[in-house]
Amino acid sequence: MVFFDIDGTLVPSMSSGSFLAARLGHQKVLDNAELRCAADELTNEQVSVIDAEGWRVFDADTVDRWLEELPLISGIDEVTAWCRSRLMEPVLASLAWQPVGDSIATRFGFTPNGGPRVGMSGSTFDGTVAEHFDEYDKRDRAVALAAERGVPLRHCCAIGDSRSDIPLFEVRPTSLALNAGVAARQAATFSIVTEDLTDVLPWLEEWECGFD
Repeated sequence: MVFFDIDGTLVPSMSSGSFLAARLGHQKVLDNAELRCAADELTNEQVSVIDAEGWRVFDADTVDRWLEELPLISGIDEVTAWCRSRLMEPVLASLAWQPVGDSIATRFGFTPNGGPRVGMSGSTFDGTVAEHFDEYDKRDRAVALAAERGVPLRHCCAIGDSRSDIPLFEVRPTSLALNAGVAARQAATFSIVTEDLTDVLPWLEEWECGFD
């Protein structure tokens, strides 16, 4: 199994939350909250509450249409196809809102696996957080999925870019920091800088060879 982060990894130029907040009308508020979170002035849960409030009265279909325009790294189709040709399951492991993960999973053949949820009333978002989800939930959900599939952890790897990926890196024997910050690079077993996800394929091929 190969676990992929979303923001900063598959979405290279901004967070998916900021992309959506620009369309929902609260991008400046969210960007400020995320900066304060990075400075340890707000928790991840507090940022989620601030962000979710901006989703109030918008409907799921509208958000899904916006997500079709989400800027993504090149080469995702090729990488997921390669994984599946090797009987490797490509899985999303991210703190992005579930509609983001569901959209990317549907488009490219990933398995979605968690993420925070905005509350809904019918098909309309109600501005509350229905489920919080942090870096430890991301790790635990990934470990649980591997166990459910009967895949040993030594046959799992993770690709990500930030400190929210570190708990997942720590339970995987092999991890790749992609366009990552210092903390993630130090926690990973390998790192690269690229604008094309297909550049991870030589690393994945070498990792696969280690199974023999």
